[in-house]
Amino acid sequence: MSVAYIALGSNLGDKAANLGQAVKLLQAKGLQIRAISSFFQTEPYGVTDQPEFINAAACVETSLPPEALLKLLLETELEMGRVRLRHWGERNIDLDLLLYDDLIYHSDKLTLPHPDMQNRLFVLQPLAEIAAEKIHPVYKKSIQTLLKSLTDGDE
Repeated sequence: MSVAYIALGSNLGDKAANLGQAVKLLQAKGLQIRAISSFFQTEPYGVTDQPEFINAAACVETSLPPEALLKLLLETELEMGRVRLRHWGERNIDLDLLLYDDLIYHSDKLTLPHPDMQNRLFVLQPLAEIAAEKIHPVYKKSIQTLLKSLTDGDE
């Protein structure tokens, strides 16, 4: 079994219920949920003329290889009615594969670790709650250290 970390986000409809439904669907599809962070209310990233988000992170165990896990996440988004209207735009659900074991991987469909996670407070904050000591395989720093570097830069 492999351990993966997934970012969850929603800024349309009942945001908290959307995250809860996504977790239930992922469990029903065979992912073993090891931990889920608190839900964090966050500002939109990239495109700011949209509602605030609720974000969380989950640690899962899976026997799926990385690209199959990504496919499962995208299928779950579609099953929940996600429509991609604009890049970084509004969405009822967003599921991003952040980390998969300690794998560094790149294909046309997937880059691991997630290529911009170290710059996103809405990813690092919930991830640090459930995996503070997890080492980022590229930067060789803990999630907590990456979060501290990002928040220290904001002051």
